[in-house]
Amino acid sequence: MTVDPNAATQGFPSPGPVRRRSHPARYLVPALAAAAVAVGLGAYGKVHDPAGTAFNIAGFSSTGAVKSWLATTAFFLALVQVVSAFMVYGRLPGPGWAPALHRWSGRIAFLVAVPVAVHCLYALGYQTYESRVLWHSLLGCFFFGAFSAKMLLLRSERLPGWLLPIIGGLVFAVLTAIWLTSALWFFRTFGVTT
Repeated sequence: MTVDPNAATQGFPSPGPVRRRSHPARYLVPALAAAAVAVGLGAYGKVHDPAGTAFNIAGFSSTGAVKSWLATTAFFLALVQVVSAFMVYGRLPGPGWAPALHRWSGRIAFLVAVPVAVHCLYALGYQTYESRVLWHSLLGCFFFGAFSAKMLLLRSERLPGWLLPIIGGLVFAVLTAIWLTSALWFFRTFGVTT
């Protein structure tokens, strides 16, 4: 009996493409990094002796005004991030440069937010004297932890399609809460000043 090596196999389904499932442990590193960043910032802010002020920019009436305007700029750029993410994922029509807009608005938002965070940590520390300030401190630490996790996950392969939008949405929601407990509060309390 001769066997044709090219003949179709009877009775066995073709194996199809091999799909590897990502192991949940691969998300452990970004999660641990996020926790380390958040806890590290909170611990530093708590044990650090607040200096009272860290910077001021000519043309602004106070450090609070500088921080509020920088935070508002970061928040506006985060809104651009959300809209451009909807374009990138095909949920909104958008130009071919939507991915570049998404990347660059995120980079600039981060660069604008860092001086605000540095000032908060160095000049004020981790404060808990009223609920608004407590939430602001907690959310500020959480934001940079979640942002760190998002950045680590961006370079991962075979991510579930839902993961980055969820993490990005979480980062945006936390940044919104931070803005509400700081810049908006400042503008409502002291007026929209420079």
